[in-house]
Amino acid sequence: MENQKYDTIIVGGGIAGLTAAVYLARAGKNILLVEKNREFGGLVNTFQRDGFHFEAGVRALESAGIILPMLEDLGIRLDVVRSKVSVGIENKILNIENPNSIKEYRDLLVDLYPDSVAEIERFIVSMRKIMKQLDILYGIENPVFKDLKKDRNYIFKKLLPWLPRFMLTVGKINRLNMPVEKFLEKIITSISLRDIISQHFFKSTPAFFAMSYFSLYLDYFYPKGGVGRLADVLLEKIREYGGNLMANTTIREIHPDQQIVVDDADRQYYYDQLIWAADLKTFYQITHVENMETGVQKKYEVVKKRVMEGKGSESVFTLYLEVDLPLRYFGDIANGHFFYTPSKIGLNNIHRDELRTMLENWENTDKAVIYSWLDRFLALNTYEVSIPGLKDESLVPKNKTGLIISFIVDYELFKKIEEAGWHQEFRDEIESRIIHVFSENVYPGLKDHILKQFSFTPISIKKRVGSTDGAIVGWTFERPVPVINKIQHSGKSVYTPIPNIFQAGQWVYSPAGVPMSILTGKIAADKVCKL
Repeated sequence: MENQKYDTIIVGGGIAGLTAAVYLARAGKNILLVEKNREFGGLVNTFQRDGFHFEAGVRALESAGIILPMLEDLGIRLDVVRSKVSVGIENKILNIENPNSIKEYRDLLVDLYPDSVAEIERFIVSMRKIMKQLDILYGIENPVFKDLKKDRNYIFKKLLPWLPRFMLTVGKINRLNMPVEKFLEKIITSISLRDIISQHFFKSTPAFFAMSYFSLYLDYFYPKGGVGRLADVLLEKIREYGGNLMANTTIREIHPDQQIVVDDADRQYYYDQLIWAADLKTFYQITHVENMETGVQKKYEVVKKRVMEGKGSESVFTLYLEVDLPLRYFGDIANGHFFYTPSKIGLNNIHRDELRTMLENWENTDKAVIYSWLDRFLALNTYEVSIPGLKDESLVPKNKTGLIISFIVDYELFKKIEEAGWHQEFRDEIESRIIHVFSENVYPGLKDHILKQFSFTPISIKKRVGSTDGAIVGWTFERPVPVINKIQHSGKSVYTPIPNIFQAGQWVYSPAGVPMSILTGKIAADKVCKL
């Protein structure tokens, strides 16, 4: 395939790149999808170990009016089950069944914070309003995945009645673009209660998306065979349509004046159009525009400066456990997707000001101080627990269970520890502390039934996915976002300063996630097809 010319080259085989590739291949384009890893899918990936299936990235999917319509449009059948969610604080656990479960959530919070009843009521009222707005936002199949020239029934019975409600909702969303922490300060005085709500999310997550989490939990689904099945079925379609796939290949140079990309083996590939569906900072580090028109160069440098000053969102630490306990032991406690906080006290400033001070004074901070901070951080944090076997029993050996336990954490902490030479030690200490927290709280005696354990750190994520700061949802919300972040402008998110190069994925629109990555991949493919 070296020196061959393609209609479109797509760089990055994550879910955005796969989406762009499958639609371009279906349109008859001669495409090449390039991925630096041996497997495609990026953070939509399921792997096997000792007969246990685990997710390497996202634990479940929400359609958001995008994923399921895309599959239908492509004629793909994907067997899915609902990924039921539980929320637990200390010894109180709520299994979320339907929208009415919000009342039980209110009761759970009142039991824990009896002095904050009025504030909890205000919070629940706000939450209900935002849930209704989210139902409007994702209330129909996204029109991007519809053939509007043929599907007149969809246009007149769904799309046109929905549009005025959508535009009204967009205005409300934009007014709730403040950080969720600031929003909660307006209605809740209890610091612990605010923490218990907000520490589920990445720091400074926009209030609208944070406060809509109850609706998202109800939308979660899980493909039979694991989340990675979504990437698998797209790969199958790309092959069916005659698309070209190239794994284990890193693109290290882009020369838009010649319309070529160069890989890590110095092989050149020519393109008419290019879709960049990988880390956006990398794009601006390897693209050479010195021979482009002056206007393009100037625009490119402006955007490059903005992107390079951006910071990735927080990352995650993930512990994987192979356990000699049957699925029913865990199923009797909570659902297979479980957000658990072992203490109602909340993190307060442990993960903010304390961490920032520690990082800023790193040279004068010893291990004892770091481990003291870590103990408090892990004892009060919120964890996401996923048990694939409770969604699909075929994913674990008989009478055994695989657990995925993860939490949000700052990449910079791990970077400094790696540079100091004790990354593996720190990883081991975190693993043992997590196991202790869960054994002493929600899963009594867990530590006595662990067959094997291993973990992924933010460093692992950066090395495997190539993501700036080990981020899993694009840009941090703590700084100005360097890309489009208003939903009414999402269609413009795929443009780069270079006319025949487009972009897609978690880095091109914020807030990001699997549905938005898919949407940008489809929009980028549509733009290419119109050229």
